[in-house]
Amino acid sequence: MNSPPPVPLCAQDYADLARARLDPAIWAWLESGSADQLTAQDNQQAYARLKLRSRVLRPLQGAHTRLTLAGQALRHPILIAPSAWHGLVHPEAEQATALAAAATGTLLVLSAQSGTPIETLAALPAPPTIWFQLYAQARPEDTLALAERAIRAGAQALVLTVDAPVNGIRNAEQRSGFRCPPHIRSVHLDGLSPAQARPTPPGGSPLFDSGLLDVAPTWDTVTWLRQQFPQVPLWLKGILDPEDARLAMQHGASGLIVSNHGGRCLDTLPATIEALPAIARAVDGALPILLDGGIRRGSDILKALALGAQAVLIGRPALHALAVGGASGLAHLIQLLRGELEVAMALTGCRTLDEIGPHVLWDKPGHGSAAAD
Repeated sequence: MNSPPPVPLCAQDYADLARARLDPAIWAWLESGSADQLTAQDNQQAYARLKLRSRVLRPLQGAHTRLTLAGQALRHPILIAPSAWHGLVHPEAEQATALAAAATGTLLVLSAQSGTPIETLAALPAPPTIWFQLYAQARPEDTLALAERAIRAGAQALVLTVDAPVNGIRNAEQRSGFRCPPHIRSVHLDGLSPAQARPTPPGGSPLFDSGLLDVAPTWDTVTWLRQQFPQVPLWLKGILDPEDARLAMQHGASGLIVSNHGGRCLDTLPATIEALPAIARAVDGALPILLDGGIRRGSDILKALALGAQAVLIGRPALHALAVGGASGLAHLIQLLRGELEVAMALTGCRTLDEIGPHVLWDKPGHGSAAAD
């Protein structure tokens, strides 16, 4: 008699089960980072280097994980990060993701490369709160049309990804031979005009001499988008440098997402949790900050909030859970992470998210050791 499949108890359990179920090429597409994948690995490993400071006998009555983000009341600080083609891991694709988000009160950032139209998700009987991720298109009118479509469908914010003017070199994905199957496509990009490369001259560069970078977004793109949609929150995803954080404030960003694209663009960038403190100091409370990359435990969420984030986004773990259990699997994962966060809050003496700060870390980066407190 076959034994029943194990019940996932944490995010890593979902990852292990997903790897056993998915085609190896799809797994490589999902998991691979750029080049030697050092940044992708360090996104997770950096959390282990941060130690927590246990506090005892603290009053914990009325504890909760509620917050308000960009004017929206949320049950907890876990968001679903934008990622392409959920149909590669589950037949119900982004509809299953949206159902899980709605059931758990989780904000969904829908990818511009979603395989399911935003209108379909917005028409669900109980849709989640949706933000829409934008990639700036080669033609400004296409960027405008994409944003207007999302807002008409009910997107509550736009999230402009700014750290990927070109794709990273993902050798692990290349070795796998991954090809997106014909039934999966980025439906929001239908009818838009992709950038057209010029013929490469003999001995020339297929990137630098192609003209593709001529249409890459700049800070002027951010200013233009802000002018087009002055009433819609505009978040910038992919901020890692403090100077870029300051420029984002100057150009009208509503909030920042500290991200290195899951380590998928440029290898040997710092882990996002390492980059976060300097970003928080540069912003100094003027803008809300989110973080993605490497979140696998509720204690990781606590550490991110301690160093300046208001909330976090999960990318790969959401797809792992979706692959294993569809909407119910993803809802279960979110509940697991929320439960772990609550335990970590209680054991560090924090009743609310507002009470989480650098003091929960044993060695506070840039502030000396806890022994000095």
